[in-house]
Amino acid sequence: MAKKKKKRIEGVVFSTDPDFDYEMEAEEAVETLPPQQQQLRISLTRLKGNKVVTKIYNFVGQEGDLKDLGKRLKSKCGCGGSVKDGEILLQGDFRPLVQKELTAMGYKHKLSGG
Repeated sequence: MAKKKKKRIEGVVFSTDPDFDYEMEAEEAVETLPPQQQQLRISLTRLKGNKVVTKIYNFVGQEGDLKDLGKRLKSKCGCGGSVKDGEILLQGDFRPLVQKELTAMGYKHKLSGG
């Protein structure tokens, strides 16, 4: 019969004090910059299956504000897409339309290689 190895747990605090209250380190909430201070990048990317997507990234702010921007861009372009990992992905090549819409909303942006 093989010996079972115990897993080593690191970074966990144990206490025998019944009044001990472990406090998690709070992540600092990132303030969403106003559109005039954003430096968004727009690029065309190929995903698995040779599908083309327009990628908008370098957004500084909260996830909820990024989702709102993604929702608005998807509705203006009339396409599907997703918002994850700090990026907006729009299905298809919509770079000129995205540039026009971001300019209308007051965002600074730049076309980028990828």
